[in-house]
Amino acid sequence: MKVAILGLGEAGSLYAEAYAQAGHTVSGYDPRDVEVAPGVKKAETQAEAVRDADLVMGLTTARPALQAARDAAEHLRPGAVYLDLNAASPQLKEEIAEAIGAAGRVVDGAVIGSVRKYGAQVHVLLSGPHAGEAAELLGAIGAHAEPIGGEVGDASKRKLLRSVFMKGLGALITESMEAGEAVGQADWVRQQIAEAITDGEQALDRLWSGTSLHAARRGAELQASLDLLTAHRGEWPMIRGAQATHLRLARESASANQAADAAGDLSLADALRQIPTSALGDAGDRLGFVRAAVKPVWKSAPVAGRAFPVHTRPGDNLGIHEAIRQAAPGDVIVVDGGGHTERALIGELMAERAQRKGIAGMIIDGSVRDADELEALGFPVWAAGVSPAGPYKHGPYRLGEAISLGGAVCAPGDYVVADSDGVLVVPALRAESLVMGGRAVIQDERNRQEAIRAGA
Repeated sequence: MKVAILGLGEAGSLYAEAYAQAGHTVSGYDPRDVEVAPGVKKAETQAEAVRDADLVMGLTTARPALQAARDAAEHLRPGAVYLDLNAASPQLKEEIAEAIGAAGRVVDGAVIGSVRKYGAQVHVLLSGPHAGEAAELLGAIGAHAEPIGGEVGDASKRKLLRSVFMKGLGALITESMEAGEAVGQADWVRQQIAEAITDGEQALDRLWSGTSLHAARRGAELQASLDLLTAHRGEWPMIRGAQATHLRLARESASANQAADAAGDLSLADALRQIPTSALGDAGDRLGFVRAAVKPVWKSAPVAGRAFPVHTRPGDNLGIHEAIRQAAPGDVIVVDGGGHTERALIGELMAERAQRKGIAGMIIDGSVRDADELEALGFPVWAAGVSPAGPYKHGPYRLGEAISLGGAVCAPGDYVVADSDGVLVVPALRAESLVMGGRAVIQDERNRQEAIRAGA
Protein backbone atom coordinates (compact mmCIF):
# COMPACT_ATOMS: atom_id res chain seq x y z
CA MET A 1 0.00 0.00 0.00
CA LYS A 2 1.19 3.50 -0.80
CA VAL A 3 0.43 6.20 1.76
CA ALA A 4 0.80 9.94 1.11
CA ILE A 5 1.17 12.29 4.07
CA LEU A 6 0.44 15.97 3.39
CA GLY A 7 2.06 17.96 6.18
CA LEU A 8 5.03 16.57 8.11
CA GLY A 9 4.54 18.25 11.46
CA GLU A 10 4.36 16.30 14.71
CA ALA A 11 1.35 14.15 13.79
CA GLY A 12 2.24 13.79 10.11
CA SER A 13 5.77 12.63 10.90
CA LEU A 14 4.49 10.05 13.39
CA TYR A 15 2.03 8.58 10.90
CA ALA A 16 4.64 8.53 8.14
CA GLU A 17 7.13 6.70 10.34
CA ALA A 18 4.51 4.20 11.53
CA TYR A 19 3.47 3.23 8.01
CA ALA A 20 7.10 3.00 6.87
CA GLN A 21 7.95 0.73 9.81
CA ALA A 22 4.96 -1.45 8.91
CA GLY A 23 6.48 -2.02 5.46
CA HIS A 24 4.33 0.31 3.38
CA THR A 25 5.48 2.80 0.75
CA VAL A 26 5.29 6.27 2.25
CA SER A 27 5.64 9.59 0.45
CA GLY A 28 5.45 12.81 2.46
CA TYR A 29 5.08 16.38 1.28
CA ASP A 30 5.71 19.55 3.24
CA PRO A 31 6.84 22.89 1.74
CA ARG A 32 9.06 23.44 4.78
CA ASP A 33 12.54 22.04 5.13
CA VAL A 34 11.80 19.14 7.49
CA GLU A 35 13.57 15.87 8.15
CA VAL A 36 11.82 12.58 7.50
CA ALA A 37 12.14 9.18 9.17
CA PRO A 38 13.97 6.29 7.50
CA GLY A 39 11.82 4.69 4.84
CA VAL A 40 9.85 7.87 4.16
CA LYS A 41 10.40 9.60 0.83
CA LYS A 42 10.07 13.39 0.94
CA ALA A 43 8.37 14.36 -2.31
CA GLU A 44 9.37 17.50 -4.16
CA THR A 45 5.76 18.33 -5.01
CA GLN A 46 2.35 17.46 -3.65
CA ALA A 47 1.44 15.87 -6.98
CA GLU A 48 4.39 13.51 -6.67
CA ALA A 49 3.38 12.52 -3.14
CA VAL A 50 -0.27 11.88 -3.99
CA ARG A 51 0.15 10.08 -7.30
CA ASP A 52 -0.84 6.36 -7.09
CA ALA A 53 -1.47 6.54 -3.31
CA ASP A 54 -4.13 4.28 -1.80
CA LEU A 55 -4.45 6.53 1.26
CA VAL A 56 -3.84 10.28 1.40
CA MET A 57 -3.75 11.83 4.87
CA GLY A 58 -4.25 15.57 5.16
CA LEU A 59 -2.31 16.93 8.16
CA THR A 60 -1.41 20.40 6.94
CA THR A 61 -3.28 22.34 9.71
CA ALA A 62 -6.65 23.87 8.99
CA ARG A 63 -5.75 27.03 7.08
CA PRO A 64 -4.12 25.41 4.00
CA ALA A 65 -6.26 22.24 4.18
CA LEU A 66 -8.78 23.27 1.51
CA GLN A 67 -6.12 24.34 -0.97
CA ALA A 68 -4.22 21.10 -0.32
CA ALA A 69 -7.37 19.15 -1.18
CA ARG A 70 -7.89 21.15 -4.36
CA ASP A 71 -4.29 20.57 -5.42
CA ALA A 72 -4.53 16.85 -4.65
CA ALA A 73 -7.82 16.19 -6.43
CA GLU A 74 -6.49 16.03 -9.98
CA HIS A 75 -3.70 13.60 -9.02
CA LEU A 76 -5.66 11.05 -6.97
CA ARG A 77 -5.94 7.56 -8.33
CA PRO A 78 -9.52 6.22 -8.70
CA GLY A 79 -10.79 4.79 -5.41
CA ALA A 80 -8.15 6.45 -3.22
CA VAL A 81 -9.21 7.38 0.30
CA TYR A 82 -8.60 11.03 1.19
CA LEU A 83 -8.55 11.25 5.00
CA ASP A 84 -8.46 14.80 6.34
CA LEU A 85 -7.23 14.72 9.95
CA ASN A 86 -6.88 18.46 10.50
CA ALA A 87 -8.62 20.00 13.50
CA ALA A 88 -11.16 22.13 11.66
CA SER A 89 -14.80 23.09 11.48
CA PRO A 90 -17.43 20.75 10.00
CA GLN A 91 -18.01 23.38 7.33
CA LEU A 92 -14.37 23.21 6.21
CA LYS A 93 -14.51 19.41 6.08
CA GLU A 94 -17.59 19.68 3.82
CA GLU A 95 -15.73 22.12 1.56
CA ILE A 96 -12.82 19.67 1.36
CA ALA A 97 -15.24 16.91 0.33
CA GLU A 98 -16.63 19.17 -2.39
CA ALA A 99 -13.10 20.01 -3.59
CA ILE A 100 -12.19 16.32 -3.93
CA GLY A 101 -15.57 15.46 -5.45
CA ALA A 102 -15.64 12.17 -7.33
CA ALA A 103 -11.84 12.05 -7.54
CA GLY A 104 -11.51 10.25 -4.19
CA ARG A 105 -13.32 8.86 -1.17
CA VAL A 106 -13.30 11.61 1.43
CA VAL A 107 -13.32 10.78 5.13
CA ASP A 108 -13.45 13.26 7.98
CA GLY A 109 -10.95 12.31 10.70
CA ALA A 110 -10.71 13.81 14.17
CA VAL A 111 -7.87 12.99 16.53
CA ILE A 112 -9.19 12.41 20.04
CA GLY A 113 -6.39 12.41 22.59
CA SER A 114 -2.72 13.25 22.76
CA VAL A 115 -0.55 12.43 19.76
CA ARG A 116 2.49 13.08 21.96
CA LYS A 117 1.35 10.36 24.36
CA TYR A 118 -0.11 7.73 22.01
CA GLY A 119 1.68 8.42 18.74
CA ALA A 120 0.12 6.95 15.58
CA GLN A 121 -2.06 4.70 17.79
CA VAL A 122 -4.03 7.69 19.10
CA HIS A 123 -7.82 7.43 19.06
CA VAL A 124 -9.30 8.76 15.80
CA LEU A 125 -12.98 9.32 15.02
CA LEU A 126 -13.95 8.79 11.37
CA SER A 127 -17.12 10.00 9.67
CA GLY A 128 -18.61 9.93 6.20
CA PRO A 129 -19.77 7.15 3.87
CA HIS A 130 -16.24 5.73 3.53
CA ALA A 131 -15.30 5.85 7.24
CA GLY A 132 -15.11 2.05 7.44
CA GLU A 133 -12.56 1.86 4.60
CA ALA A 134 -10.38 4.46 6.30
CA ALA A 135 -10.58 2.50 9.56
CA GLU A 136 -9.23 -0.59 7.80
CA LEU A 137 -6.35 1.38 6.30
CA LEU A 138 -5.47 2.88 9.69
CA GLY A 139 -5.67 -0.60 11.18
CA ALA A 140 -2.52 -1.44 9.22
CA ILE A 141 -0.51 0.44 11.87
CA GLY A 142 -2.65 -0.58 14.83
CA ALA A 143 -4.35 2.79 15.11
CA HIS A 144 -7.39 3.09 17.36
CA ALA A 145 -9.78 4.07 14.55
CA GLU A 146 -13.48 4.41 15.34
CA PRO A 147 -15.84 4.82 12.36
CA ILE A 148 -19.01 6.61 13.46
CA GLY A 149 -20.65 6.77 10.02
CA GLY A 150 -22.81 9.81 9.47
CA GLU A 151 -21.68 12.64 7.23
CA VAL A 152 -18.35 14.26 6.55
CA GLY A 153 -17.97 16.82 9.36
CA ASP A 154 -19.63 14.75 12.10
CA ALA A 155 -16.30 13.55 13.53
CA SER A 156 -14.93 17.10 13.63
CA LYS A 157 -18.10 18.30 15.30
CA ARG A 158 -17.48 15.90 18.18
CA LYS A 159 -13.83 16.90 18.41
CA LEU A 160 -14.68 20.59 18.67
CA LEU A 161 -17.10 19.90 21.50
CA ARG A 162 -14.36 17.95 23.30
CA SER A 163 -11.93 20.81 22.66
CA VAL A 164 -14.12 23.14 24.69
CA PHE A 165 -13.13 21.11 27.76
CA MET A 166 -9.61 19.94 26.92
CA LYS A 167 -8.25 23.25 25.64
CA GLY A 168 -10.00 25.03 28.48
CA LEU A 169 -8.31 22.68 30.94
CA GLY A 170 -4.93 23.37 29.35
CA ALA A 171 -5.55 27.12 29.59
CA LEU A 172 -6.63 26.80 33.23
CA ILE A 173 -3.49 24.83 34.12
CA THR A 174 -1.34 27.41 32.33
CA GLU A 175 -2.90 30.33 34.18
CA SER A 176 -2.78 28.49 37.51
CA MET A 177 0.94 27.80 37.09
CA GLU A 178 1.58 31.41 36.05
CA ALA A 179 -0.29 32.57 39.17
CA GLY A 180 1.81 30.23 41.31
CA GLU A 181 5.02 31.54 39.78
CA ALA A 182 3.88 35.14 40.27
CA VAL A 183 3.58 34.72 44.05
CA GLY A 184 6.46 32.29 44.50
CA GLN A 185 4.30 29.20 45.08
CA ALA A 186 4.72 27.35 41.76
CA ASP A 187 5.80 24.03 43.33
CA TRP A 188 2.83 23.99 45.70
CA VAL A 189 0.34 24.84 42.95
CA ARG A 190 1.88 22.14 40.77
CA GLN A 191 1.40 19.58 43.55
CA GLN A 192 -2.25 20.59 44.04
CA ILE A 193 -3.05 20.23 40.34
CA ALA A 194 -1.19 16.94 40.00
CA GLU A 195 -3.10 15.44 42.94
CA ALA A 196 -6.43 16.49 41.41
CA ILE A 197 -6.12 14.95 37.94
CA THR A 198 -5.66 11.44 36.58
CA ASP A 199 -2.04 10.61 35.70
CA GLY A 200 -0.89 13.38 38.05
CA GLU A 201 2.25 15.22 37.00
CA GLN A 202 2.48 13.45 33.64
CA ALA A 203 -0.91 14.79 32.64
CA LEU A 204 -0.07 18.21 34.08
CA ASP A 205 3.18 18.43 32.10
CA ARG A 206 1.49 17.21 28.93
CA LEU A 207 -1.33 19.75 29.17
CA TRP A 208 0.89 22.60 30.34
CA SER A 209 3.69 22.18 27.80
CA GLY A 210 1.31 21.19 25.02
CA THR A 211 -0.74 24.33 25.54
CA SER A 212 2.30 26.53 24.95
CA LEU A 213 3.71 24.41 22.13
CA HIS A 214 0.51 24.29 20.09
CA ALA A 215 -1.06 27.54 21.26
CA ALA A 216 -1.72 29.05 17.82
CA ARG A 217 -3.30 25.91 16.38
CA ARG A 218 -5.40 25.30 19.47
CA GLY A 219 -6.53 28.92 19.57
CA ALA A 220 -7.75 28.51 16.00
CA GLU A 221 -9.45 25.25 16.98
CA LEU A 222 -11.31 27.02 19.78
CA GLN A 223 -12.45 29.63 17.26
CA ALA A 224 -13.91 26.76 15.25
CA SER A 225 -15.65 25.59 18.44
CA LEU A 226 -17.13 29.07 18.88
CA ASP A 227 -18.23 29.10 15.25
CA LEU A 228 -19.96 25.78 15.81
CA LEU A 229 -21.87 27.22 18.78
CA THR A 230 -22.75 30.57 17.22
CA ALA A 231 -26.30 29.47 16.42
CA HIS A 232 -26.91 28.40 20.02
CA ARG A 233 -27.78 30.71 22.88
CA GLY A 234 -24.98 31.67 25.24
CA GLU A 235 -21.97 33.98 25.50
CA TRP A 236 -19.53 31.05 26.07
CA PRO A 237 -17.16 33.12 28.26
CA MET A 238 -15.08 30.11 29.34
CA ILE A 239 -14.37 29.19 25.72
CA ARG A 240 -13.47 32.77 24.87
CA GLY A 241 -11.23 32.98 27.94
CA ALA A 242 -9.45 29.75 27.01
CA GLN A 243 -8.98 31.01 23.47
CA ALA A 244 -7.57 34.30 24.73
CA THR A 245 -5.00 32.40 26.82
CA HIS A 246 -3.92 30.25 23.86
CA LEU A 247 -3.63 33.24 21.53
CA ARG A 248 -1.65 35.20 24.13
CA LEU A 249 0.81 32.33 24.39
CA ALA A 250 1.03 32.16 20.59
CA ARG A 251 1.72 35.89 20.38
CA GLU A 252 4.34 35.76 23.13
CA SER A 253 6.01 32.80 21.44
CA ALA A 254 6.06 34.63 18.11
CA SER A 255 7.51 37.70 19.81
CA ALA A 256 10.25 35.61 21.42
CA ASN A 257 11.11 34.03 18.08
CA GLN A 258 11.18 37.42 16.34
CA ALA A 259 12.90 39.49 19.00
CA ALA A 260 14.85 41.44 16.40
CA ASP A 261 11.69 42.24 14.47
CA ALA A 262 9.74 45.43 15.04
CA ALA A 263 6.77 43.30 16.10
CA GLY A 264 8.79 41.43 18.71
CA ASP A 265 8.25 41.53 22.47
CA LEU A 266 4.91 43.35 22.30
CA SER A 267 2.30 43.74 24.98
CA LEU A 268 -1.28 43.22 23.85
CA ALA A 269 -1.85 46.98 23.85
CA ASP A 270 1.32 47.46 21.75
CA ALA A 271 0.16 44.80 19.29
CA LEU A 272 -3.27 46.44 18.95
CA ARG A 273 -1.69 49.88 18.49
CA GLN A 274 0.27 48.66 15.48
CA ILE A 275 -2.85 47.55 13.61
CA PRO A 276 -5.16 50.14 11.97
CA THR A 277 -8.64 50.36 13.45
CA SER A 278 -10.03 49.57 9.99
CA ALA A 279 -8.19 46.22 9.87
CA LEU A 280 -9.16 45.35 13.44
CA GLY A 281 -12.76 46.18 12.61
CA ASP A 282 -12.70 44.02 9.49
CA ALA A 283 -11.39 41.15 11.61
CA GLY A 284 -14.19 41.63 14.17
CA ASP A 285 -17.27 41.71 11.93
CA ARG A 286 -16.95 45.53 11.69
CA LEU A 287 -18.64 46.00 15.05
CA GLY A 288 -17.51 48.07 18.04
CA PHE A 289 -16.77 51.36 16.32
CA VAL A 290 -17.45 54.60 18.16
CA ARG A 291 -19.59 57.06 16.19
CA ALA A 292 -17.72 58.96 13.48
CA ALA A 293 -18.15 62.34 15.21
CA VAL A 294 -15.54 61.31 17.80
CA LYS A 295 -12.31 62.33 16.04
CA PRO A 296 -8.71 63.14 17.02
CA VAL A 297 -8.41 66.67 18.38
CA TRP A 298 -4.93 66.82 16.89
CA LYS A 299 -2.95 64.42 14.69
CA SER A 300 -1.39 62.20 17.33
CA ALA A 301 0.08 58.74 17.03
CA PRO A 302 -2.36 55.82 17.47
CA VAL A 303 -3.32 54.90 21.02
CA ALA A 304 -4.35 51.57 22.54
CA GLY A 305 -4.85 50.52 26.13
CA ARG A 306 -7.22 49.26 28.77
CA ALA A 307 -10.38 51.34 29.01
CA PHE A 308 -11.18 53.18 32.25
CA PRO A 309 -14.87 54.09 31.74
CA VAL A 310 -16.49 57.27 33.05
CA HIS A 311 -20.22 57.99 32.84
CA THR A 312 -20.87 61.63 33.58
CA ARG A 313 -23.74 64.09 33.39
CA PRO A 314 -23.43 66.07 30.11
CA GLY A 315 -21.29 69.15 30.63
CA ASP A 316 -19.92 68.05 34.04
CA ASN A 317 -16.36 66.77 34.57
CA LEU A 318 -16.19 65.93 38.29
CA GLY A 319 -16.03 62.22 37.41
CA ILE A 320 -13.10 62.76 35.04
CA HIS A 321 -11.10 64.41 37.83
CA GLU A 322 -11.64 61.30 39.96
CA ALA A 323 -10.85 58.99 37.02
CA ILE A 324 -7.46 60.65 36.55
CA ARG A 325 -6.74 59.95 40.22
CA GLN A 326 -7.78 56.27 40.00
CA ALA A 327 -6.64 55.19 36.53
CA ALA A 328 -3.44 53.19 36.13
CA PRO A 329 -0.52 54.07 33.86
CA GLY A 330 -1.25 52.87 30.33
CA ASP A 331 -5.03 53.14 30.76
CA VAL A 332 -7.17 55.11 28.32
CA ILE A 333 -9.89 57.16 30.02
CA VAL A 334 -13.11 56.83 28.03
CA VAL A 335 -15.98 59.20 28.79
CA ASP A 336 -19.67 58.89 28.03
CA GLY A 337 -20.55 62.59 28.01
CA GLY A 338 -23.83 62.02 26.21
CA GLY A 339 -22.49 63.52 23.00
CA HIS A 340 -23.02 67.03 24.47
CA THR A 341 -20.66 69.43 22.68
CA GLU A 342 -21.56 72.84 24.18
CA ARG A 343 -19.26 72.53 27.22
CA ALA A 344 -15.72 71.22 27.28
CA LEU A 345 -15.06 68.35 29.69
CA ILE A 346 -11.25 68.69 29.78
CA GLY A 347 -8.60 71.21 28.86
CA GLU A 348 -4.86 71.72 29.11
CA LEU A 349 -4.52 71.46 32.90
CA MET A 350 -6.44 68.18 33.25
CA ALA A 351 -4.62 66.73 30.25
CA GLU A 352 -1.24 67.51 31.80
CA ARG A 353 -2.30 65.87 35.08
CA ALA A 354 -3.36 62.77 33.16
CA GLN A 355 -0.16 62.75 31.14
CA ARG A 356 2.00 62.95 34.27
CA LYS A 357 0.03 60.04 35.74
CA GLY A 358 1.00 57.92 32.70
CA ILE A 359 -2.50 57.73 31.19
CA ALA A 360 -2.19 56.85 27.52
CA GLY A 361 -4.96 59.14 26.25
CA MET A 362 -8.64 60.08 26.46
CA ILE A 363 -11.66 59.29 24.33
CA ILE A 364 -14.53 61.69 25.07
CA ASP A 365 -18.04 61.59 23.62
CA GLY A 366 -18.33 65.29 24.33
CA SER A 367 -16.21 68.42 23.83
CA VAL A 368 -12.76 69.55 24.95
CA ARG A 369 -10.96 72.88 24.84
CA ASP A 370 -7.37 74.17 24.55
CA ALA A 371 -6.88 72.14 21.36
CA ASP A 372 -3.55 73.82 20.48
CA GLU A 373 -2.23 73.30 23.99
CA LEU A 374 -3.22 69.61 23.93
CA GLU A 375 -1.13 69.23 20.78
CA ALA A 376 1.78 71.10 22.35
CA LEU A 377 1.61 68.74 25.33
CA GLY A 378 1.55 65.73 23.02
CA PHE A 379 -1.40 64.24 24.92
CA PRO A 380 -3.66 62.16 22.63
CA VAL A 381 -7.35 63.07 22.81
CA TRP A 382 -10.31 62.05 20.67
CA ALA A 383 -13.53 64.05 21.15
CA ALA A 384 -16.86 64.85 19.53
CA GLY A 385 -16.12 68.57 19.43
CA VAL A 386 -14.15 71.57 20.67
CA SER A 387 -15.74 74.35 22.74
CA PRO A 388 -14.30 77.18 24.83
CA ALA A 389 -17.11 76.91 27.39
CA GLY A 390 -15.96 75.34 30.64
CA PRO A 391 -17.68 72.47 32.49
CA TYR A 392 -19.61 72.20 35.73
CA LYS A 393 -18.09 70.22 38.60
CA HIS A 394 -21.05 68.94 40.59
CA GLY A 395 -21.65 65.40 39.33
CA PRO A 396 -23.22 62.94 39.41
CA TYR A 397 -20.91 60.39 37.77
CA ARG A 398 -20.08 56.70 37.74
CA LEU A 399 -16.67 55.07 37.34
CA GLY A 400 -15.67 51.55 36.37
CA GLU A 401 -19.04 50.54 34.91
CA ALA A 402 -19.94 49.60 31.35
CA ILE A 403 -20.84 52.66 29.28
CA SER A 404 -22.06 53.54 25.82
CA LEU A 405 -19.09 55.24 24.19
CA GLY A 406 -20.49 56.87 21.10
CA GLY A 407 -22.84 53.93 20.56
CA ALA A 408 -20.28 51.21 21.33
CA VAL A 409 -20.50 49.21 24.55
CA CYS A 410 -17.30 49.65 26.56
CA ALA A 411 -16.77 47.69 29.77
CA PRO A 412 -13.97 48.01 32.35
CA GLY A 413 -10.96 46.04 31.13
CA ASP A 414 -11.92 46.21 27.46
CA TYR A 415 -9.33 47.63 25.11
CA VAL A 416 -9.84 50.81 23.15
CA VAL A 417 -7.87 51.55 19.98
CA ALA A 418 -7.85 54.98 18.35
CA ASP A 419 -6.10 56.33 15.28
CA SER A 420 -6.63 58.98 12.60
CA ASP A 421 -9.68 57.11 11.27
CA GLY A 422 -11.53 56.88 14.57
CA VAL A 423 -12.06 54.74 17.65
CA LEU A 424 -12.75 51.02 18.13
CA VAL A 425 -13.73 49.22 21.34
CA VAL A 426 -12.23 45.71 21.57
CA PRO A 427 -13.81 43.35 24.15
CA ALA A 428 -11.10 41.98 26.45
CA LEU A 429 -11.74 38.32 25.65
CA ARG A 430 -11.59 38.98 21.91
CA ALA A 431 -8.50 41.17 21.85
CA GLU A 432 -6.01 38.39 21.13
CA SER A 433 -8.10 36.96 18.29
CA LEU A 434 -8.49 40.43 16.76
CA VAL A 435 -4.71 40.90 16.79
CA MET A 436 -4.33 37.68 14.82
CA GLY A 437 -7.24 38.54 12.55
CA GLY A 438 -6.12 42.12 12.02
CA ARG A 439 -2.65 41.01 10.95
CA ALA A 440 -4.24 38.57 8.51
CA VAL A 441 -6.38 41.38 7.06
CA ILE A 442 -3.29 43.55 6.56
CA GLN A 443 -1.42 40.72 4.83
CA ASP A 444 -4.39 40.02 2.55
CA GLU A 445 -4.60 43.70 1.61
CA ARG A 446 -0.87 43.76 0.84
CA ASN A 447 -1.24 40.72 -1.41
CA ARG A 448 -4.12 42.33 -3.29
CA GLN A 449 -2.25 45.61 -3.58
CA GLU A 450 0.74 43.82 -5.08
CA ALA A 451 -1.57 42.10 -7.54
CA ILE A 452 -3.08 45.45 -8.54
CA ARG A 453 0.36 47.01 -9.04
CA ALA A 454 1.47 43.99 -11.03
CA GLY A 455 -1.46 44.51 -13.33
CA ALA A 456 -3.22 41.29 -12.31
